[in-house]
Amino acid sequence: MKKLEEYVRAIPDFPEPGIIFRDVTSVLQDAEGLHLAINTMQDLVKDLEYDVVVGAESRGFIFGTPIAYNNHKPFVLIRKKGKLPRETVSIDYDLEYGKATIEMHKDSVQPGQKVLVVDDLIATGGTTEAMIKLIESLGGEVVGVVVLMELAGLKGRERIAGYRLDAAITYEGK
Repeated sequence: MKKLEEYVRAIPDFPEPGIIFRDVTSVLQDAEGLHLAINTMQDLVKDLEYDVVVGAESRGFIFGTPIAYNNHKPFVLIRKKGKLPRETVSIDYDLEYGKATIEMHKDSVQPGQKVLVVDDLIATGGTTEAMIKLIESLGGEVVGVVVLMELAGLKGRERIAGYRLDAAITYEGK
């Protein structure tokens, strides 16, 4: 059986020279790779007690929904600004090359609910930190973050220090 890392294709010099892009689509395109990714991420947090799974558009949806489904938990969407139809809360945050706004429905997380955040990747930690702040603004308690890949050289783990972070694969570089 292949290791999870073997399903991730490394693309050199994308999106710019010197960067090694870790392509999640190569995991998704392989039934065994996808199955292994979901099972590995789920196993990393099997000791956590949580009420709801939250994932950000769009790859957080891909990995978060099956984890929620397998554990009979609701799944909550965090989306880019302007994509949700009901009353929302939002947060602005800095990206590596600009700014972004994410939002979620105001009634999607209840005060005191324990929340598991799921995403494909943590790099600098900006998006993850924004998701945590958004969840906490509704009174939710983030009990853990689980990602498929961590780019440790970009220090996202440090940015969310104080929160549990589990990664199925950790790459030491950027």
